[in-house]
Amino acid sequence: MAKRIATTLAVGLLTVGAAAAQADVLLLDGIEIDQPSAAERPKAGTSMDRVESTYGAPSQKHAAVGNPPITRWDYPGFSVYFEHDKVVHAVARHSS
Repeated sequence: MAKRIATTLAVGLLTVGAAAAQADVLLLDGIEIDQPSAAERPKAGTSMDRVESTYGAPSQKHAAVGNPPITRWDYPGFSVYFEHDKVVHAVARHSS
C-alpha cells in the first residue's frame, strides 16, 4: 500500500513538473536569418518610436501575443519583434 502511494505521488509530481516547464513558442515561419544585412535592421533594445522614425511605418503591424507581449512589425525586407515596446530581434524576410 505504501509503495502504491509513493508511486502515485511520484507520477503526480512528474506531471506537475512537466506542466510547469511548458512555455509559449514563437514560430518564425517564412523568415530567414541573413547576417550580412543585419546592419540594415533595428538593433535589440531600440524603442518602437525610434524604429518607426528611422525606418518609417511598417507595411503591417501584428497584434501583441503572449506574456510578455510580443509584437511583430513587417517591413519589405525584414520583420521586427518587440517585447513590450523594445526590439528583441529583427530578421530578414524571404522575398516571395
